[in-house]
Amino acid sequence: MFTGIVEEIGKVQSIDSGNISSSLYIECSKVLEETKIGDSIAVNGVCLTVVKILENGFKADVMPETLKRSNLGNLSIDSEVNLERALTFNSRLGGHIVSGHIDGVGKIISFEREGNAVWISISADFNLLKYIIFKGSITVDGVSLTVAYIDNEIFKVSVIPHTEEETILLKKGIGSFVNLECDLIAKYVEKLLDINKKTEIKDIDKNFLLENGFL
Repeated sequence: MFTGIVEEIGKVQSIDSGNISSSLYIECSKVLEETKIGDSIAVNGVCLTVVKILENGFKADVMPETLKRSNLGNLSIDSEVNLERALTFNSRLGGHIVSGHIDGVGKIISFEREGNAVWISISADFNLLKYIIFKGSITVDGVSLTVAYIDNEIFKVSVIPHTEEETILLKKGIGSFVNLECDLIAKYVEKLLDINKKTEIKDIDKNFLLENGFL
């Protein structure tokens, strides 16, 4: 689990591409502290497992499913990425609970500066937008943000100077794809409601109570 609070910007040093999967070698320093093989690191919000640790970075394998559902397949040498180590029990939860399992990608359609902040408008498929709520949480390329606007086609978030400096969000261009992870709660609620719809509910009458030992 993660918080969506980016710890460091890393840089892709090499990509080993197979027929359907890849391995990434990412240069970094801070997220290597206390990290060991088998640990999880969120790369642009995608939970990856560290398979090798080097002096100035780490290597992680990327599965075909991850390449399909995220923007990691678009990375190239020298691409910058947002990095966050997994949450520990003694960490402050500064963002929100993030699984590192991407729901899909969105596309940046505009930037608009307002005072010391920048509005980012992102388009996404309705199957993602339905889980996003006004003033709710959303993870964009691994960054925990608050939804400040939502309709049937786009949502907007506002990026403060600290987030601008510590992440790659405002280094992206219009038309860039970003990884999106919606809040977990909405998906669980939908699943439970769907189960209830498919479950036959009997009328609660005297016979029902007798059959179930209440009378």
